[in-house]
Amino acid sequence: MAETISQAVLRREEVARYLRGEHGEDPEAARARVRAYLAELQTTQRYALYRFLKHPVYPLLRRIPKHVEHVERAVAAARAGRVMYASNHKSHTDYLIEPIVIDDAGIRAPVIAAGINLFGGVLGVVNRHVTGAVPIRRGMKDPAYLITLKAYVAELLRRHDILFYPEGGRSYSGELKPPKTGLIHAAMQAGIDRLGIVPVAISYDLVLEDRILSRQQVKRRQRPFTAELAEMTRDAVGYRSRVFVTFGDSIPTADHDPQSRRDMLDLAQAVLQAIGRLYKVTPTAVVATAMRPHSMRRDLEGRADDLVGRLRSEGANLSVDSGRQAVDEGVRALARRGVLAVEGERVRVRNRQMLRYYARMIDHLVTPRRGAARS
Repeated sequence: MAETISQAVLRREEVARYLRGEHGEDPEAARARVRAYLAELQTTQRYALYRFLKHPVYPLLRRIPKHVEHVERAVAAARAGRVMYASNHKSHTDYLIEPIVIDDAGIRAPVIAAGINLFGGVLGVVNRHVTGAVPIRRGMKDPAYLITLKAYVAELLRRHDILFYPEGGRSYSGELKPPKTGLIHAAMQAGIDRLGIVPVAISYDLVLEDRILSRQQVKRRQRPFTAELAEMTRDAVGYRSRVFVTFGDSIPTADHDPQSRRDMLDLAQAVLQAIGRLYKVTPTAVVATAMRPHSMRRDLEGRADDLVGRLRSEGANLSVDSGRQAVDEGVRALARRGVLAVEGERVRVRNRQMLRYYARMIDHLVTPRRGAARS
């Protein structure tokens, strides 16, 4: 199948124009670059082995009990046509959990668009030859790469559903990042009549890499995955968290013009806004938002209760019914993680960076703002 996709990519008009040197590059050099990128992108999904992958990661996944909401929407979308699952990105565990949730619902397994840092060593073999993940060079500006990537994704989508993260990479600050439009544009170029984008929101009480991400806040460079894996293994000691996976209604794409940049920006924004509305508000996010450097428990409960009421009136997807419940559950989890310290009825902050990281997770609900999408 990989060779069939490769041939289809080379036949696409936008690729053919590049190969003819219409972008100002020598045709021979252009062909060599496109073929090299095409070889890098080639991937194969082996479904029987894909399902077996649940077992090696079970020791980690049993620490993250799943709460799935409205998966019937994904089932309906898959029956209606081809699907792109668009999810926010919190953790490396996202692309372990979300495909399992989809597979458990009896839906055909999607191919995952993943950062190229996940394609080294044994993990790279698994991603390329089992899960069928597509390596993405985020931030790459080479026209040969961008043309090849978009053409490859368009042809791949004719054969598989795709799970992708419109924010690009994980959120280092905790907040929902502005969307990028590249993969959505590529999908629209596929010319699939019944293509729907299903928004998916994933939310954790505690994120496995919270210390790593909150310490850096902004991604400055691509770290080797092996280095992050070593830190994640350390942070996994005693780790336990619920995860909420919420599916939204499929967003039709037929009325959007792939040749219109404004249309692509509007579609990307609509997808991200849908994800934001679906996002599960956890006790840790409520407590982090309501917390002061030092708080008496009663005062913290009052502020948390006001916040919960405000979010409820806005139609937020809440996991708590009251400020007291948020404080009971959230303070306990954050204290266990070393973010807060509890001294009788007094609660104080131990790690401000991590507290801000969890507070920013509901920034889009507390202080809505419009972010500009990026191509």
